[in-house]
Amino acid sequence: MKKYKYPKLFSGKWLHYGLLLVAGVFLGWIFFHSSGSQTEKHEHLTEAAQGTVWTCSMHPHIRMEQPGKCPICGMDLIPLVQGGSSSYDPDAIHLTREAAALANVLTTKVSKQNSVKEVRLYGKVQADERLFQSQVSHVPGRIEKLFVNFTGEQIRSGQKLAEIYSPELVTAQQELLETVKTKQLQPELYEASKEKLRQWKLTDNQIASIENSGRIIDNFEVLSNTSGTVISRRVSAGDYVSSGSVLFEIADLSNVWVLFDAYETDLPFLNKGDRVKFSIQAMPGSELSGNIVFIDPILDPVTRVAKVRVEAKNLSGKLKPEMFATGIVSSGLKEYKDNIIIPKSAVLWTGKRSLVYVKDTNTDEPVFRLREIGLGPVLSEGYIVTDGLAEGEEIVTQGTFSVDAASQLEGKPSMMNPQGGDKVSSMPGMTMPDDSKSGENTDMSEIDMSENTSHTGQKTSVDMDFIMQLNNLLDQYLNLKNYLVQDNSKMAIQAAGNFQKALSGVDMKHLSGDNHLKWMDLSGGIAESLTSIINSDGLEQERKTFQSLSKDLYDAIKTFGVMNRTVYYQFCPMYDNNKGGYWLSETEEILNPYFGKEMLSCGEIRETLKY
Repeated sequence: MKKYKYPKLFSGKWLHYGLLLVAGVFLGWIFFHSSGSQTEKHEHLTEAAQGTVWTCSMHPHIRMEQPGKCPICGMDLIPLVQGGSSSYDPDAIHLTREAAALANVLTTKVSKQNSVKEVRLYGKVQADERLFQSQVSHVPGRIEKLFVNFTGEQIRSGQKLAEIYSPELVTAQQELLETVKTKQLQPELYEASKEKLRQWKLTDNQIASIENSGRIIDNFEVLSNTSGTVISRRVSAGDYVSSGSVLFEIADLSNVWVLFDAYETDLPFLNKGDRVKFSIQAMPGSELSGNIVFIDPILDPVTRVAKVRVEAKNLSGKLKPEMFATGIVSSGLKEYKDNIIIPKSAVLWTGKRSLVYVKDTNTDEPVFRLREIGLGPVLSEGYIVTDGLAEGEEIVTQGTFSVDAASQLEGKPSMMNPQGGDKVSSMPGMTMPDDSKSGENTDMSEIDMSENTSHTGQKTSVDMDFIMQLNNLLDQYLNLKNYLVQDNSKMAIQAAGNFQKALSGVDMKHLSGDNHLKWMDLSGGIAESLTSIINSDGLEQERKTFQSLSKDLYDAIKTFGVMNRTVYYQFCPMYDNNKGGYWLSETEEILNPYFGKEMLSCGEIRETLKY
């Protein structure tokens, strides 16, 4: 058998070539597999880089990978989406699901509801004017005795109130006794003398008693002709009174009125017969109700309110005149019966336009588009929509400002930029540093507030950090003001303490030159006023000091400005013996901190500060 002779593949030379070939294949596999892994990893990184970026609406150059606070101003960061799908409306803002969740953006489908407006009223308990009665003296004379000596005393009908010595009455009785002797011959004189006594309110029994006994009554008894409470005592023992003089004013408090002040803007929603649920401040937990029986047809020219009257039974006597009452009327708006109602938090209001963000119905992604709507009357928790929305549409009801800020930064239509355009690098009304120099080394000091002018009319350049601190001081001031409106002295002192802490925390290193000197002067006055309020012994002193506090804070805002705020400088002409008093308010509605519930709506807007 022929033996097959194999080639010498495993000789030294061939073995060397074979090992090189295997090594090359192995290295090639490692190289290409690793390259694919690196490419895949790079794609994942690129995808992550295109995810949610968190930025500050006031400092757009700030870029963070996680939500949190702006390192410059301390505001909450908002999501900024880089890129987006081309299938969406180019004017819509697209957030990732993660960004929407972290920004706490919530949406709600709108629906038609019954429109019920709650009108809140403030007023006082008053005596029923129809149950007032004056107890008068029917004879002239001197008060010998008073049997009712103080205001507030309860009396009953027929009760003896006083004794009067009357010379005229004595003379009239003597005339009666004389005519009795000649009544057969001169009956006309006899009847005339009796009628004279009747005019002085002597009864026929008293006249007969005088005639039969022949004795003259020296002191005439004044008897009460009604039951009730003495609300005014006009005389004292020893006083001389004439016929018809008022001795006492008496009110029957078994029925009382609750008189509420209704603003002229609330009057269209109030009607005679409407049910009013009210509570009494002096009776915690009280739940009373009554119907509107009268609405004053004339407004008070000073307070600009009309009185709304509710009648209430008061057999227990717990309702006392001058007690404070708070009432609520639920008024059904028939003309808006089938309108859509949306929460207040959904609306962005610019003063002229009302805007909402509507969710794109063609996708499940958080894609929103700005839309202008028409609003009707404001309700307790929302607005009536007159046009611009259809039932079933989904709108942003929470996190609306975050969505709008993200839209503005992306150059999409937004509240402050309705037409959209290029991506913004700053908020309107401010000149921000060049974003090309973004990063931690960007100098954020001395930002020019182009809309901010001092009381001298000159522009003031201030550090944004100081503006944010002044914003906080304004919030503390408004809390104090609102407690004075509520006549709450204890909480006003507490609010002044919080204001004082915020003032002491202001970092003045953000001011330089003249600005530093101006703030030193103004803050000194503010601090002095706050100390006086904290150490005050009542509302009167708190309100007197509040006037100077308001003036100093007004000057500070006029000098340095605040951020994205509208502040109303209001004036009450009747405070301080008609010298007047100013205050700052966050709303156009007049809520007077100098008089509180006594004259809640007394005042007017003297200046509107917009920043």
